Amino acid sequence: MKLSVILAFGAGVAFSAPTIFERQSTACFVIGKQVLPAEVATSVTDVQGRIKCNTAKKTLSGVPDVSSGAVTFSSINFAASSSQKPLQFALTTFATKTPLASNDLATFQKQLDVYLATEAGIRSVGGNLAIKVPKFFLEFQISRIQTAQGNPPAAAGLQVDHLRDKVTKNAAGQAQALLDQVVALAKVLA
Repeated sequence: MKLSVILAFGAGVAFSAPTIFERQSTACFVIGKQVLPAEVATSVTDVQGRIKCNTAKKTLSGVPDVSSGAVTFSSINFAASSSQKPLQFALTTFATKTPLASNDLATFQKQLDVYLATEAGIRSVGGNLAIKVPKFFLEFQISRIQTAQGNPPAAAGLQVDHLRDKVTKNAAGQAQALLDQVVALAKVLA
């Protein structure tokens, strides 16, 4: 008897657990109903408190223009560049200065925040994921800056070499010279 009560209680708990979409649905930039991968749902939770949406202005896949502080996605939208592929745009727009440790980490983080939010919005409607190249490049640059500032990320997925590989894998098919620039940047950590 006790076992059946426990099983019935456990089943009720399992059925009432929220889905990933229900947890993310309060974010103003998640406009669709597609279930997000766990990693993306986590990024929604991480950035939603720092993101504001301008619903009067739409960007990729109908996602509202998002901002983090003074940085708006529309001001650094890789897709608005008709003359540059995503990796070329990222290398130009998100370039670091020398010495690497002198870069403004907060600005790079705000740029990444708007990319993470926009990617989540795109995924929520099943849109094109070309945004991953500049997003991974921003994560790569942040990791490089943190490392140069003496605070390298501890998580394996956020370390320079791992992110270098994520950028080059997602940018496969783009000019080899651009991929070579990413590999060279991964060696510059000071």
